[in-house]
Parts: sequence; C-alpha cells; structure tokens
Amino acid sequence: MSIKTLHHVCVQTQKYKESLDFYTRILGFEIVIETPDFHGRDFNTWLRLGTFMIELQTPKKGTEFNTYSSLSEGIVHLCFWVDDINEELSRIKNLGYKDFKIKNGEEIYKVEKGYLFKIKAPEGTEIEMRDTDI
Repeated sequence: MSIKTLHHVCVQTQKYKESLDFYTRILGFEIVIETPDFHGRDFNTWLRLGTFMIELQTPKKGTEFNTYSSLSEGIVHLCFWVDDINEELSRIKNLGYKDFKIKNGEEIYKVEKGYLFKIKAPEGTEIEMRDTDI
C-alpha cells in the first residue's frame, strides 16, 4: 500500500480568529505557518498537534461557506483520545470555553467501554473527546 499516514484535515471557517483561538488555546495546537492573502483567501493556516495537522482556511473573497450540519455526508466530527475525560473537561471549562453538546442532560456520557464529551468549534465542527480507543 502506498498510503503512509493521515496528514491533515482541512477546516474551513468564516470565524477565523475564533477558530484559530479554539484550536490553539483550547485544544493546544501550535501554528506551523499562517499565510495571509492565500489564493484569494484572507488566511490559510497550518496547525499541528503531535503528528496531526489541521489546515484552517477562510473562504475565497466574495464567497460564503454553507452552515455546518452534523446531518451532512462525509466527515461529521474529529475525535481526540485523552487520558482522563473529567480532567480534560475541567481543563477546557477553566479556559472559559462553554459550547458543549449535552446528551440526556449530561456533558459526559458513557459509550461502549468508556466515556466521551463533545465540543462545538466556532465554525461548527464537532470535536469529540474520548477516554477509550474504540
């Protein structure tokens, strides 16, 4: 097989400053390169967390993106594996982030053999935090 590994996902946003803050300050990604005026876009920015990268980009000037919906086909959410689900929820809340998905009245809920919670990024991407690998 010629595929080596997952290189990146591209996240498009009309809320660039808010999304950049979310992925860097809240999730801990580092900015690799931020390119203004990239092929008709205000920004195209590469972010890294370990070996995983996100390409964060704004729409081409004069266009708007459709609103995100979890009912769309294709990738619906990103999931990060954490050591301690309660500690991670507390860490994110202590940073002042509050846009969590509630299920059955709870922020953290049991799925299969572990627990998870979900956050909504400023551009609408659903981010799952999970304490088991599958």
